[in-house]
Amino acid sequence: MSWSAQQYSAFENERTRPVRDLVAAIPEFRVRQAVDLGCGPGNSTEVLAASYPQAVISGIDSSGDMVEAARRRLPGLTFDCQDIASWQPEREFDVILANASLQWLPDHEVLYPRLLTHLTPGGSLAIQTPDNLQEPAHQLLREIAASGPWAARLGQAGHPPRHDAAWYYALLSPLARRLDVWRTTYLHPLAGVRAVVEWFKGTALLPYLNRLDEAEQGEFLARYEQALGQAYPALADGTVLLPFPRLFIVATR
Repeated sequence: MSWSAQQYSAFENERTRPVRDLVAAIPEFRVRQAVDLGCGPGNSTEVLAASYPQAVISGIDSSGDMVEAARRRLPGLTFDCQDIASWQPEREFDVILANASLQWLPDHEVLYPRLLTHLTPGGSLAIQTPDNLQEPAHQLLREIAASGPWAARLGQAGHPPRHDAAWYYALLSPLARRLDVWRTTYLHPLAGVRAVVEWFKGTALLPYLNRLDEAEQGEFLARYEQALGQAYPALADGTVLLPFPRLFIVATR
């Protein structure tokens, strides 16, 4: 399996709500140039463009499928297939947006300060990352990966280390003119435990499933769905409320 714009967009309303909250918190500034790092299918870029209609907006993503979906969605904007880790722009930006993308990259102690250097004075770096590695959905992923016949192959799967709000505040406060850090837990009503599996198939499950063949993927997903059913019991109408904590950072240069 690989990054799929269609799979990711199956829950577009829920995935877009955090970026609306993030962009709304960016301090007022005359924005001429803005970029979306990890633009996905363009839903976050669309929020950025609506907030700054006079600005030149661009986006990058490491997935060709995501970039093509973003180009179809917003044909008037520029999107390139590029890795954030190697991104070295030739100009500075008034807003750099990174919505649910930087959690896939390591070495935040180097990456975040480097992104700040690509801002104009007074510009803002706006970041949102899932903060859910200790949630049952992720704990169960790690347990199933470690306990099945695939354990040897899945030992290095998963996500790079993440840090808490205090760590990021200490990292960025000496470098930023203004710094806001906050955490929000969203409660997403999904249509049963199968929908929870589909949600994570678009993101967190990918590093695991990519190391398995088709038969193993089916077995892994079956075990995961059964475990999720116990961790996230359905309400009387069959709805499952999925708690999803997210960490937000807006750092102004």
